[in-house]
Amino acid sequence: MTILRWFISQEARNAAAMRKHIRRILSAQRDVLTPQAIENVNRALADLTGALDSGAKGDAVKKEMGKSEQAANKWLKPYPHAAWRENVEVLLVALTVAMAIRTFFVQPFKIPTGSMQPTLFGVTSEPDFSPSKIDFSADRAKIEAQISEQAKLRNALVIPTGWERLKEWFQGVSYIHVIAQADGEIEMGQMRHFLIFNLKQTLSIGGVEQTIWFPPDFGEQPIEKRAGLFLDPHHIFHKGEDVFKMKVGAGDHLFVDRLTYNFRKPARGEIIVFETAGIPEDMRDRYHIPADEFYIKRLVALPGEKVSIGDDRHIRINGRRLDASTPHFENLYGFDPAQPPRESQFSGHLNGAVAQKYGLMNVAELPQFPDEEAVYDVPANSCMPMGDNTCNSLDSRFWGAIPEDYVIGKSFFVYWPLTKRFGWGNQ
Repeated sequence: MTILRWFISQEARNAAAMRKHIRRILSAQRDVLTPQAIENVNRALADLTGALDSGAKGDAVKKEMGKSEQAANKWLKPYPHAAWRENVEVLLVALTVAMAIRTFFVQPFKIPTGSMQPTLFGVTSEPDFSPSKIDFSADRAKIEAQISEQAKLRNALVIPTGWERLKEWFQGVSYIHVIAQADGEIEMGQMRHFLIFNLKQTLSIGGVEQTIWFPPDFGEQPIEKRAGLFLDPHHIFHKGEDVFKMKVGAGDHLFVDRLTYNFRKPARGEIIVFETAGIPEDMRDRYHIPADEFYIKRLVALPGEKVSIGDDRHIRINGRRLDASTPHFENLYGFDPAQPPRESQFSGHLNGAVAQKYGLMNVAELPQFPDEEAVYDVPANSCMPMGDNTCNSLDSRFWGAIPEDYVIGKSFFVYWPLTKRFGWGNQ
């Protein structure tokens, strides 16, 4: 049967589909069929093939299709629950294709933390009393000031309604507002999940159970940490008092390109995703990094290079200073050097001495880059990734290089939420 005839003839397509279906069943049952059954089915299929190849039309093709169907019904063994089997087969094929695409082509990935902000956003919230926003190693006055600032954000929060609420939902913004129904201390229950979705989380106050339905993802910090409940664990809530009042921004969801690096090495400046198992074990233990997660950072140094971070907040590779003219570093090094480094703003890269100067305690002690005199030699077949949020990123400044084998791909396309970061322009 010619390809042209398959396209222009409905009968030819139906006959070819029937032949393929019978052949598949015959192949599956060949070991349990008698030689006579196999011979009769093959003969009917041969006649149908002959009719197609000879260019037969109309009744001739229908006649051979009928004979093939009769032979199949007579000699092939019927399957119980055929419809269910067919649906299961389709589902398995679809899952296999999806897994193949995920493994070899593109993989969905969710940004959990703010280490790449403002290029790519992790989960954010207002207020946020977690250690990512409050430096609990600072002096008491500074800690209290930071807590007070987050409390102001909570108290000033106005939850929109109607179209404005819907608009913000498409931008990845959701709200949590829970009011105590009785007096007493709070007891948090476990988050309940269904597949990849957060279904509900329960809490109890004064013996009265309340439920938060479809809570958003809070990233690496749970809701009670972001809401600051740990600051006063024995707080007595009173009926009508706000328990949670928060604005939550979903982390960016993107596709990771897993194909490109099968044909070439990662290039400087690309945003890569890698397995945390590649971080040296002693450093994972030191910074409490699980070995079964994925991190996303910008690749800054390649195998065999000598790396240092100047007090001007610019990285130097083999003595050469990277700046805004370096591909993929246009935004990162486009900051005003007269301005201090800021959280979630493009501020270059900090070494330990500069972080100490500006009181950024969460990145002040950088083992690999304590000052601008420190030089790190990247081993062969290794690389150094660092976050764009230089004031708050756990990256190679802390734990050094990782083997290239642990890099699984690069950022490809942000598909959610529908913000200015949507698309493939965040490179």
